[in-house]
Amino acid sequence: MSKFFNSPSPQTSILSMSSRAADLCTLLRALSGDPVLSWRLFIHHLLSSPLPPSPPSIAALSSTLARFAMLPHLHHLHLVLLHLPNSLPCLLSFAYCAVRSHLFPFSFSLSLLQSLRPLPPPVHLYNILLESSLRSGHPEHVEIIYKDMIFAGVLPETYILNVMMRSLCDSGRLDEARVMFDKMPAKGCCPNVYSFGILVCGYCRAGLSCEGLEVVEGMGKFGLVPNLVIWNTLVSGFCREGRVGEAERVVEMMGMAGMVPNVVTFNARISALCKAGMVLEAYGIFKDMEDGGAELELPKPNKVTYDVMLDGFCKGGMVEEARALLDAIKSSELSVDLVSYNIWLCGLVRNGRLLEAHSLLEEMAREGLEPNLYSYNIVIDGLCKEGMLFVAHSVMSLMRSKGILPDIVTYSTLLHGYCTKGKVLRANMILEEMVKDGCFPNNVTCNILLQSLWKKGRTLEAEGLMQKMNEKGYGLDIVSCNIVLDGLCKNGELDKAMDIISGMWLHGSAALGELGNAFRGLVDNQNGGQKCVPDRITYSILINNLCKAGRMDEAKKKFIEMLAKKLAPDSVIYDTFIHAYCKCGKMSSAFKVLRDMEKKGCKPSTRTYNLLIWGLVNEHQMDQIHNLMNEMQSKGILPDVCTYNNLIQSLCEEGKMKEAALLLEEMSGKGIVANVYSFILLIKAFCKSGDFDAAEDLFQRALTTCGQKPSLYSLMCNEFCMSGKLSEAKELLQIAIDIGISVERFSYKFLIEELCKGDRLNDARSLLSLMIDRGCVFNPATFMPVIDALIEKRDKTEADRLSELMMNMASRPEESNIGLAHPDSQGYAKIVSGSRYNENESHLKHLKQVSAPRSDWHNLLHRDDGSGIALKVLKRVQKGWGHGSVRHPQHWQLDLYDYGDDAG
Repeated sequence: MSKFFNSPSPQTSILSMSSRAADLCTLLRALSGDPVLSWRLFIHHLLSSPLPPSPPSIAALSSTLARFAMLPHLHHLHLVLLHLPNSLPCLLSFAYCAVRSHLFPFSFSLSLLQSLRPLPPPVHLYNILLESSLRSGHPEHVEIIYKDMIFAGVLPETYILNVMMRSLCDSGRLDEARVMFDKMPAKGCCPNVYSFGILVCGYCRAGLSCEGLEVVEGMGKFGLVPNLVIWNTLVSGFCREGRVGEAERVVEMMGMAGMVPNVVTFNARISALCKAGMVLEAYGIFKDMEDGGAELELPKPNKVTYDVMLDGFCKGGMVEEARALLDAIKSSELSVDLVSYNIWLCGLVRNGRLLEAHSLLEEMAREGLEPNLYSYNIVIDGLCKEGMLFVAHSVMSLMRSKGILPDIVTYSTLLHGYCTKGKVLRANMILEEMVKDGCFPNNVTCNILLQSLWKKGRTLEAEGLMQKMNEKGYGLDIVSCNIVLDGLCKNGELDKAMDIISGMWLHGSAALGELGNAFRGLVDNQNGGQKCVPDRITYSILINNLCKAGRMDEAKKKFIEMLAKKLAPDSVIYDTFIHAYCKCGKMSSAFKVLRDMEKKGCKPSTRTYNLLIWGLVNEHQMDQIHNLMNEMQSKGILPDVCTYNNLIQSLCEEGKMKEAALLLEEMSGKGIVANVYSFILLIKAFCKSGDFDAAEDLFQRALTTCGQKPSLYSLMCNEFCMSGKLSEAKELLQIAIDIGISVERFSYKFLIEELCKGDRLNDARSLLSLMIDRGCVFNPATFMPVIDALIEKRDKTEADRLSELMMNMASRPEESNIGLAHPDSQGYAKIVSGSRYNENESHLKHLKQVSAPRSDWHNLLHRDDGSGIALKVLKRVQKGWGHGSVRHPQHWQLDLYDYGDDAG
């Protein structure tokens, strides 16, 4: 050190000046850009000057060291100050800088506060540390600091209590936050507007907006009025809970209080209405903002308003309206950015417009707005969900050509798509492709494949994958273990799963070693060596499978074991018990579970009550259903479409179809959109009672509400068939075929037979011709009634023509699978690729189908009416085509199986 100060250099003159300077702080501030020289100057002052450093000089040095993150020097400075006499003022200056820097761990910051005693640290220092802990996501530190403050004798102020309330609300401890709020006057702190705002926000985020409104109504006692933020918080809270009526009432209260709603208020209302399915109502508010903003004193819609409305149209299936709104954004002063385009992409994919979504990616690029990774992932996800895996893979190639590399989400989406289709071989290839691209799979990726393997019962391959996961250092997490346990339960190994769960408490994932040698090497090496112990989902899987197996006593024991292990059951586990009891008609036991979950502080959900209502419907206990609905309403639990479907079913079973139909209006009034099942229940009930006019009205309404769903057409057509309304059935089937609906679920064969029996051969032939012309995949045996009728009318030429068509169809494996459409027979995948993957799984599917007992062909070959028509047809075809012996059509499929897809 002495050599340094004696060396001739520019620094020597500065240091010599420092020894003579009266104010060390001035020099330290001048050297704030050189932390090393500042530190040496400070050490020189300690060694050479009898005067101690002043608090301002410590503040200047601490700030410089903190700015350059010189932690060792800061720790050294702290130790020096602790050993200096009368250093409390300097320690306080150091503490301010240290706490503000956020460089130190919480334990060190707390020790700093304690080192300032016996003098109580300033309340401002506690404020800084409290705010820092809250912003860094450590609400648990807030309580420790508050307790230290009370212990040090520092009186709290309103700001500190507000911070404490924020911390408690963020931790979900609303009751404690309310207690602190109520005690503020007793502590000498009067609540301010921010105090009320914090509590209101806490209630609204917890789904308790009614309690938040009560808090607002109490502001007048303190001479306070809610500000716009508080009103908007309430509106948003009620909107998120789907309580649109209450949200509108709050808006009215705002106006009465002289507060003008701003665009945030209206955006919350529009978003809530869209989420509740009331898209047209939301659009009405949007149009008022857009057209009558100045006249009605409404805020003009901003970019968020347009995006919320666009999303509402897309989710509501109103594609054309969404398209028009997007065009309106383009023509307005607001520019269409990537957010808007991604919303539109999601809408197109969600509504099955996959070809348009694919085209939109190219359109975006032409307009100079390059799709990002999220854009491509949206389209790939939609294609995978529709089973169009080949096209999804081609989109990934397109994004590569644009210089955008697939990420873990892209690959996981494709992997999940192939696994869902049972194409495990292809999924393995995706994993290899990932590694080649430098995108290494993580636990989530591996778990997707692992789940698929266990689901398919391919346990040996699953074992191999688990070994690879362990070798690659991923480690089996609890998700992996739960997949294995669920697979064991579904494959009839329930007792083994129970043994493994017991072993996991001692050995973690190594307990899977009981499955065989392949699992013996598994160790818990993830999360710093922490054991992979059962969690709530583990027990949920086990309890669910025990209940399904009727082993209720064992399920109860596992429930008790959960509680003993300090694992709190959630509503899903309680619902599992309720469902099991309802299924076997033990309604009193199901209601006991409901009361028990309420006592344990687990709030029942809408699903909980739906299960109970479903049980009561099955037991025909209609009176109790109304009591249960009243209970739901009193507890603020909102019914959903499943609730109303249960009510519709109960009324239909009682023959009260008109009352059941009125429930559709009630649903609409509450913002609940009826689904296909709602209409199916009513249509079936009206058809059963013979009221086909009402059934047809409901059918048309269902098409408007739910879209052109195949299940609606097939139901109505089949009901017409069963009631002898053949003309109506034929007309409806023709419409369905014209709009491209598969005939798989239709009673087309029965309809054609009945038309032939009723001397309406021409109608039967026209329907059959339409099915052939439109490329429908149907049962080849459907030809036989028409062929029989033609032979009876001695029209041998037409009978032979249809016979050849029938045999030609039967020879193609993808069309001889009775009632099953080829996977690429329709949809975008065929348009783009015209091909499909040829995997072992599809061949095994063919084998299972051809071995099905007593097919329609078997019945035709062995008809007992003496006609032997099928054998005659076979002989005619054999003679005409010059083949050798004619074999059973099932044998043709077996031969074709040997050659794969090229045989067709």
